[in-house]
Amino acid sequence: MRRLLTLLPVAIFAVLALFFLKGLTLNPRDIPSVLIDRPVPEMNLAPLPGRGEASGLSTDNLKGRVSLVNIYGSWCISCVQEHPYLMEIKKRGDVVIQAIDWRDDPVLGAAWLKKNGDPYERVGVDPPPGRTAVDFGVTGAPESFIVDKAGVIRYKHVGPINPELWAKTLLPIIRELEKK
Repeated sequence: MRRLLTLLPVAIFAVLALFFLKGLTLNPRDIPSVLIDRPVPEMNLAPLPGRGEASGLSTDNLKGRVSLVNIYGSWCISCVQEHPYLMEIKKRGDVVIQAIDWRDDPVLGAAWLKKNGDPYERVGVDPPPGRTAVDFGVTGAPESFIVDKAGVIRYKHVGPINPELWAKTLLPIIRELEKK
């Protein structure tokens, strides 16, 4: 019995060490989403100032073709890093990019796009507290979602999009969905 009691702390330590080692192999950007393979949340977001009344974002705008939905804000430091690559994606015509300006003053969001370029077909305003982004399961900006032709979320990426991620992960998913 005494021997069992001395081995118990070693066994507990070994189990905890295995959990820790497993955690080191996980990618912190891979945040599971319960919305994968589900329709995009219902929304009808107003447009940014100066973009025209028909340029807001609604659930219906995400049906009929594959789209990349990007969550950004003028306050977001990582969005600045990602933005030039989104401009390149638009220039190449790889996919239509829609956006949600999250927890932002619409005037500041519009000014940010005017200054940095506008890669988006439509931009919906999701002012504080950012209810629509919460419905998408957003935890921070930037986050991006690939939405299929039926308006179903097929992939979620947390963090900035870069050329390697685009070429190895996102574009292949988009091309496969476009075939369907």
